Amino acid sequence: MTGGYYTSGEFARRANVTIRTIRFYDKQGILKPSKVSEAGYRLYTDEDFGRLQKILSLKYLGFSLEEIMALTIHDDKEDIANSLKLQKELIHKRIRHLEMMERTLEDTSRMVETSGTIDWNDILNLIHITNMEHAVVEQYKTSVNINARIQLHRRFSHNPVAWFSWIANQISFESMERILEVGCGNGQLWQKAPAQALEGKEIHVTDISSGMVEDAAENLKRSGRDSLVFETQDCEALSYEDGMFDGVIANHVLFYVRDMGRALGEIRRVLKKDGIFYCSTYGKEHMREITLLVQEFDPRIALSDVALYELFGLENGKGILEKVFGQVENVMYEDYLLVNEAKPLLDYIMSCHGNQGEILGNRQQEFKRFLERKIEEKGGIRITKMAGLFVCRG
Repeated sequence: MTGGYYTSGEFARRANVTIRTIRFYDKQGILKPSKVSEAGYRLYTDEDFGRLQKILSLKYLGFSLEEIMALTIHDDKEDIANSLKLQKELIHKRIRHLEMMERTLEDTSRMVETSGTIDWNDILNLIHITNMEHAVVEQYKTSVNINARIQLHRRFSHNPVAWFSWIANQISFESMERILEVGCGNGQLWQKAPAQALEGKEIHVTDISSGMVEDAAENLKRSGRDSLVFETQDCEALSYEDGMFDGVIANHVLFYVRDMGRALGEIRRVLKKDGIFYCSTYGKEHMREITLLVQEFDPRIALSDVALYELFGLENGKGILEKVFGQVENVMYEDYLLVNEAKPLLDYIMSCHGNQGEILGNRQQEFKRFLERKIEEKGGIRITKMAGLFVCRG
């Protein structure tokens, strides 16, 4: 090691990988050297070992190179700590999944040995459990993406009342006994809702993704909110009785449903006649500066395959809801972001649903430098937030 840097060979030997592996990750843009000497030698630092650790772990856990590229950390020590925590959580999920596979295999084998026959329903169940391995990896990526979005808003929002706290403040918990949330994500809303307002309530926290429900349950139980009921539910086919709930909450969910009419019909069905439906969304100006930034860098980038606000947004949401509910009120959330760091902004952009992973790919470091120049020129990037809540009755 010379002057705080390792040559490619030294770096590979210390990490117990081949120099061919290091060169391959460099060529793919997953692990670029921290510096290139005047003589052309690629040089690495101690911090680069943290990035290599994540790359090797994700490769071992079954991620593709494209997925690893999208999740690759840079040189932020806090980010490395968060990455290690997320990898640990993923390993725990896979351990539980493998234990479930083992129990199913044992039960199926025992049944074959005892009766000499095969129950093909059990075999189909085994196939289903085996295929869940892909879902575990997908859930990890979903959690990373959600966390990236939450962190950007949490760190750089101007409004001192954060979004989830504001949503909780709008809900009339005192008038409700039974509450349903559809599309709970990682359970952030219930971490911010005042504990005293939830006492004695029957609260069902649901999502179409069983992995998200599991994450929400783990997060909320750590926060002492272990009295909530956690269930996997599709809001287009809810299993609850008619008129069961005093309130239903859907936070940034409706623009994802396949059949809007069916979803709203189900929500109206499970609500009491005097129940309240709270649903949030955003408008066409929301985060528009981010779109302008990425398209200035490369006009081919589209951060979403579809403009979600066109499916259900602040501009058209009231008309959609009034087809089902007699009274619809819109409440706006006043806020904006002032971002003065490139890394959280890059993480947010890479978490989006569009083609940025494909186009930025091995250009992430170049794009990060582009963001840093923009931040320096403007003294921070001001980003519009246009979000609000519809409160529906009758």
